[in-house]
Amino acid sequence: MNATEDPRASFAATLVDLAATDARVCMVVNDSISSSSAAGFLARFPDRLFDAGIAEQNMVGVAAGLANAGMIPFVCAASCFLTGRALEQIKVDIALSDANVKLCGNSAGFAYGSLGPTHHAIEDIAWMRVLPGLRIAAPSDATETAQAVRAAHEHVGPVFIRLNRIPVPSLQPHTQPFEFGKATELRQGEDVTLFSMGFAAHGALEAASLLAREGIEARVLNMSSLAPLDVKAISRACRETRRLVCVEDHQREGGLFSAVASVVVRGTPVPMLSISVPGVFAPVGSTEDLHALFGLQPEAIATRVAAWLRGLSRPGEAILHG
Repeated sequence: MNATEDPRASFAATLVDLAATDARVCMVVNDSISSSSAAGFLARFPDRLFDAGIAEQNMVGVAAGLANAGMIPFVCAASCFLTGRALEQIKVDIALSDANVKLCGNSAGFAYGSLGPTHHAIEDIAWMRVLPGLRIAAPSDATETAQAVRAAHEHVGPVFIRLNRIPVPSLQPHTQPFEFGKATELRQGEDVTLFSMGFAAHGALEAASLLAREGIEARVLNMSSLAPLDVKAISRACRETRRLVCVEDHQREGGLFSAVASVVVRGTPVPMLSISVPGVFAPVGSTEDLHALFGLQPEAIATRVAAWLRGLSRPGEAILHG
């Protein structure tokens, strides 16, 4: 089995590298030096790390001020608190003002597990997607995380990066660049397309291998750029595979499924299935138990996709499934 790595470690190492060659790079945190893996940055650049304490609204406001002064702040906090508690400041001080601020939401999805509904970050993409001009990345592994951080640094304008804390093997070759607006094909297939992002991309890819044993060849697209979307890749999947499935550790509404569906209905409508959180608050439980509860484990994904494809042959089957 391939070695695993926490994407946050890759994020932190890349940020240190960028700061070594660009004096404008700084970090703004909310008493989260440990959870943001920022200790190395603090050791190297103590005058460029600003800790606002547990005050996320102030943290985002400080970052906007730093950007106005010519700095490039990377704001690092748990995604549930960054996107929820500071949403107004993100809207007004960052997105509306087109501030050159990079928002980094750590521990997304069910990474906090047993800390419960207050800490599950399963609405964060929905809140961020509606803000005009805000680019959104959800890298799937440590390699892609490093590339996404570099792309965010190069882009002049606001960016939100959604990161998990669960160590995962690499899905991407180290030479694979990250590009906003571009999906990555992880597996070829002509029977159905599985769209995914971030941590969930691993389950989708494993599920595709299980489906192949049943004679179902699934294309797997890593939609790590959520804003802008790769509209061409979605349209091509509609034409070539004619069946689409979105797998995500996020609410069904407002996340990847909603983003892909908004493209599909304007172009080539085809049947779609959502494997996600179906509009409920997730309970307390381990990360593994929550993935099992919502059918995000590879075996459950494969079983549900196979059953759905069989059901599509029945007359009167609905075009959208959640």
